[in-house]
Amino acid sequence: MLTLDWPWLLLLAPLPWLIYRFARPARRQQAALQVPFFDQLQRSDGKAPAGIARHLRARLALLSLIWLALLLAAARPQWVGDPLPVAPSGRDLLLAVDISGSMGTEDMPVDGELLDRLTVVKQVLAQFVERRQGDRLGLILFGTRAYIQVPLTFDSHALVQLLDESRIGFAGEKTAIGDAIGLAIKRLTDRAQQSRVLILLTDGANTAGQVQPLEAAQVAAKEGIRIHTLGIGADEMLVQSLFGTRRVNPSADLDEKLLTQVAETTGGHYFRARDPEQLAQVYAELDRLEPSEQEQQRVRPQEALFYWPLGLALILSLLWALMRVYERRPAVAVREARQ
Repeated sequence: MLTLDWPWLLLLAPLPWLIYRFARPARRQQAALQVPFFDQLQRSDGKAPAGIARHLRARLALLSLIWLALLLAAARPQWVGDPLPVAPSGRDLLLAVDISGSMGTEDMPVDGELLDRLTVVKQVLAQFVERRQGDRLGLILFGTRAYIQVPLTFDSHALVQLLDESRIGFAGEKTAIGDAIGLAIKRLTDRAQQSRVLILLTDGANTAGQVQPLEAAQVAAKEGIRIHTLGIGADEMLVQSLFGTRRVNPSADLDEKLLTQVAETTGGHYFRARDPEQLAQVYAELDRLEPSEQEQQRVRPQEALFYWPLGLALILSLLWALMRVYERRPAVAVREARQ
């Protein structure tokens, strides 16, 4: 339906008439210009000819339309659409992903082929992000340093794209878990939401950075930030060497004790994912622990329409200017004839 934000402005419609009707006329002054053809515009009875009277009424009607169009534009007309459902979320959810050198370890089996950890994380995390409609999501990438790749946003497609563009080693070869948590605290503290969550994924231990992970976790707990930690990497893999095939533990550097303490300090959970299936199950469990949709609300889309009456006022003003130019043509012709 059509609505006006400031309908009271339409009460000003009779203002020009009120000024004309009740304002005191200006003091008459001696004319600075003589109009020699003015007597030709009057009849002997002192009244203007019928053609001139119609012309004056047309001018008055045109000025009135311009005034009304400007008032209507100032009243801010809007078209309000039908109510649309919106599923709001009280969650600001940051995803911290380890892109250190160890994330290039190829120990994730997919369709009979071993893929590196980061590639699998990108695939599973993209599906998780697409399910979080209504959440404000952000992405932190960390290695030797931690940095914000995507600030908190509702644009999940942009987050998935920028995650896919990340590469191993962009942030250094080591792992700064504490710095990643500290950066998340800085970003989430200012958010006035009822639930602020960090999901941190890594395959190693804290080997770099200025902030200790447990100290950062204590600060996060005071700020009401819940941290879920996720350790990724297989328990064993076959490695070819000069002495034959041997089994190794590619996740020997994973500090599960630290990740568990960080999660428990903030009221979160620690998860372990040894293959893509377990990783998908972990994010499905996080969907259950941190549901995205709350009580449904409705919004009515609005479209501003002020430019229509404003455009009409502009067109009428141009027409008024053309009329004034046309009116001045007889005076110019008489002046030229007298010369």
